[in-house]
Amino acid sequence: MKTLAKILLTTIFSLLITTSVSASGGSSTPPLQGSHPYILIHGILGFDDKNPPASILTYWGGMDDYLKSKGAKVISPGSQAMASISTRAGQTVPQIIDFMNSVGATKVHLLGHSQGGLVSRYIASHSSSLYGKISTVTTLNAVHRGSPVADIGLGVIPDWLEPFVGTVVNWFGNLMYSSNQQDVLAMANSLTSKTLATFNTTVPNKSGVKYFSYGSKMTILDLIQHPIMGITYPICWTGGVFNGQGGENDGVVPLTSQKWGTWKGGPSYGLLVTGVDHLQATNFEWTGQLWYDVEEYFLNMAKNAKSNQ
Repeated sequence: MKTLAKILLTTIFSLLITTSVSASGGSSTPPLQGSHPYILIHGILGFDDKNPPASILTYWGGMDDYLKSKGAKVISPGSQAMASISTRAGQTVPQIIDFMNSVGATKVHLLGHSQGGLVSRYIASHSSSLYGKISTVTTLNAVHRGSPVADIGLGVIPDWLEPFVGTVVNWFGNLMYSSNQQDVLAMANSLTSKTLATFNTTVPNKSGVKYFSYGSKMTILDLIQHPIMGITYPICWTGGVFNGQGGENDGVVPLTSQKWGTWKGGPSYGLLVTGVDHLQATNFEWTGQLWYDVEEYFLNMAKNAKSNQ
């Protein structure tokens, strides 16, 4: 009897230990271990984690570090905050190559937000030094078919006034980013529906690269949950309806414009949440985690890329 009791106690104790370790994930393999490295490419007005204004703001809201904690190798290269797609791609590629060499990688996954999604596509299609080295391109709230905000913004400024506006905005941009290379007009023109129509024919999907897109929208005009994007939401809604892109948008990009390759949808959120806007999609300044599970969202994106490498 004592022997039977001892066996039962030992079995129960072993089960408890196993369950505890399993629940804590203490001995489990990190979900992103073995994946190609991830390159997080920021959008307009973006930055890396080393240069201004990174000392006071965070573009990815800690998601780069979170993916690292799950076993991934990650870099978030910085490039000109206000520039054309090709200019930013040219500045980003050398950083990718240096990173690949430093970690011994043969391929990488690109994950680009906003204009960064277009930069990612451009790199995959036109950067000869990375041919055969891009496994997947994942875009997040990207501007694949243009933004009505860019169309309207450039449309209301007379041609003769554009150089003056550009000079003023560039001056402020240079001051904020400690750079003298900002080009707001090139940035804005790269996001119009006309420019993107041409872009989509001259920057085709690269054979051998898998393309995925994620995105989101605001469900109503709400300046409490969306204090910045709530201001531009009605502009984007009106312009989207007028030009045939539809009213659903994240504050600056219509939902229809966010889709490219295999559409994977957006994050889940509660009934009282009025959607996820353009900034919250990356957890900019930690604004996303207030309303949805950003870590789960980014982990799912990364796991999808890994499963398709």
